[in-house]
Amino acid sequence: MDPQDNFTVTELRLSYRYIKTHPWVVTAVNGFLSAYFMEQPSFRVQRHFDELESGTHVWVCEVPATMEMAHLVRRLKADIPPFHQTVTSSTSDVHSHYLIDCPDPA
Repeated sequence: MDPQDNFTVTELRLSYRYIKTHPWVVTAVNGFLSAYFMEQPSFRVQRHFDELESGTHVWVCEVPATMEMAHLVRRLKADIPPFHQTVTSSTSDVHSHYLIDCPDPA
């Protein structure tokens, strides 16, 4: 069994609109993911970058098969302002994406 079979690659994204509204959130998410690694050493952030075309911040995460990324996002909700979450499921050549954006106005 290949060790990579025990992991999935998932992207956590913050929209430009959400970052513009709450600029400190990028630092908060960095800290949260670092702390999460200390708690769950099998979780890894492979890469963090800014997508210049969209202004989106992206964290490419290596998630163990025994963990659900949705659980991590639920825990993140306690640490950052309210948000709307959009999940795009993975296909054979594309990672799953969790996009955090401003909630729609009521």
